Amino acid sequence: MTLPLQLSPEVAEARADGTPIVALESTIITHGMPFPQNVETAARVEAEVRAHGATPATIAIMDHRIHIGLTDDQLQSLGQARNVAKLSRADLAACLASGGTGATTVAATMICARLAGIDVFATGGIGGVHRGAETSFDISADLRELAETAVTVVAAGAKAILDLPKTLEYLETLGVPVIAYGQDDFPAFWSRTSGLKAPLRMDSAAGIAAAHLMRGQLGLPGGQLVANPIPPEDEIPRDEITPHIEAALAEATAQGIAAKAVTPFLLQRIFELTNGRSLQSNIALVLNNARLAAAIAAEIARQRTES
Repeated sequence: MTLPLQLSPEVAEARADGTPIVALESTIITHGMPFPQNVETAARVEAEVRAHGATPATIAIMDHRIHIGLTDDQLQSLGQARNVAKLSRADLAACLASGGTGATTVAATMICARLAGIDVFATGGIGGVHRGAETSFDISADLRELAETAVTVVAAGAKAILDLPKTLEYLETLGVPVIAYGQDDFPAFWSRTSGLKAPLRMDSAAGIAAAHLMRGQLGLPGGQLVANPIPPEDEIPRDEITPHIEAALAEATAQGIAAKAVTPFLLQRIFELTNGRSLQSNIALVLNNARLAAAIAAEIARQRTES
């Protein structure tokens, strides 16, 4: 059976030319911010990938197809669409089969990128182990996907609203390489440091690319998490953001907000408590991750050619 993949003209040309490609998720467009800021931000991220030598492939589900790369018209349409499903591993196939419109999370983007032969994916922050998971069992499917799907994911660590020590422990149990880029500490999304040491450190895109290719040669399943700290000028220091996170968590508990509703609620409250600064930092870190992802994708292509 033929895979339901639809490559955009730009991605198809890159595939034919052997140009490196970077996958991008679409939930930032449909669930991250309002129109037109969502489309403007997505376009900025795509432009950043192009400026650093790779082709962007924003991934979304529309009309029974996995779209690998979106045209300008499709991006505009998705940015204004209503009732778009937020897709992970569990509901990706159902959305495709029913012909619905869906935006891909980290897990779903990884699956689709792998089907399309894309090695590298840039995002903001991955999901992880939620606070109180010892009773709620609320653990993001992103972590299991990192253990199963061979894509290198560039993120600014895990979202700081999560239980970061447990997230790192769970990734270790799953055998996922967690690589801090250019520093020893594991970054915490809006902040450059979480106070936790990352299991691995690498200081170059070439080294990360070599590790990606070596995992393939060894037949190891799963990908790599590259934890890329937000630029210093854009960060909200940990001691400044932590009180806002704790206040938002307390409000969520008091209001009985749970399951998939938790993360959107917390991010919105933190946006309000920081007077919008958290969103500006979020945009900056995604752009920073796009730059590094493009460099890694280019190195993977170069090293494959030379081997």
